[in-house]
Amino acid sequence: MATSILETAIRGGIRTAASLSPALGARAALPVLFLAAPPMPLGVSSPLAAATERNADTGSLIVRGRPITTYAWGSGDRSVLLLHGWRGRATQFAPLIAQLTAAGMRVVSFDAPAHGTSPGRTTDLRDWVAAAGQLHERDGGFDAIVGHSLGGLAALTAARELAPTPAVAVVSAPTNPGRILTEFADELALPETARPHLTRRFAARVDETQATLLDRYDAAAHPLSESTRLLIVHDKQDRRIPDSEALRLREAHGERAQLLRTSGLGHSRILAAEPVVTALAEFVTAAAQDHATPDDPSGS
Repeated sequence: MATSILETAIRGGIRTAASLSPALGARAALPVLFLAAPPMPLGVSSPLAAATERNADTGSLIVRGRPITTYAWGSGDRSVLLLHGWRGRATQFAPLIAQLTAAGMRVVSFDAPAHGTSPGRTTDLRDWVAAAGQLHERDGGFDAIVGHSLGGLAALTAARELAPTPAVAVVSAPTNPGRILTEFADELALPETARPHLTRRFAARVDETQATLLDRYDAAAHPLSESTRLLIVHDKQDRRIPDSEALRLREAHGERAQLLRTSGLGHSRILAAEPVVTALAEFVTAAAQDHATPDDPSGS
């Protein structure tokens, strides 16, 4: 309750500042944007999530100067990297992890800074992308990368820049940071006059200009390699990231992209929906099979 009251007071103060000066309001809002919420409780998704974390091979990695917790399940030769979203944690993928390990795959994931069991209070998209790149180097690459929400945008960015992979699957993902900023500004009821100031400050915070921000992170304007297959999963009633983002991403990638649109699953519950989990598992295992070396036709 105290946290809720504090958040309400902070947001009210930001709106007041923005009404007096749009630039001042944006300046006040920016630190809140990068402040991660209290870590999601371990069992918030299901008892399976807690059991999945207990059964993981855990480790640590230094990403952009800070430690994060890494996880691995299974021991197959084929591997997949999973990227959780903002205010999420690796074990949100518990149902998918169960299916993939049952299919003989090795699954790798991490808790981003200030998420799950990783320490910290602030983080941003760069941490997800950097972690994906470092795990790619450490493990020798992955047969597929799966990302949810912000993790989906990170997966698309990492696959283009640091972690080339045969297949990417994204769930409830934005196509660029602009959508994330819009969601945040809407939550704060930030006046329209303050929003351009917020975008400029956000770009500077992640060491970009407004132009280079979109140049680097717009996944529709800069599609994946022609050799990379893509699965896009999005709910039509997603109230955080509208499924128009999925349609934009699908249009940018053409026929090589598969689109699965669900109804009534929202932004986060979609990760535990059986049809979605099955579709993701089938996509990943098929990609791993196709990626098998010619002298190993079994893919094992």
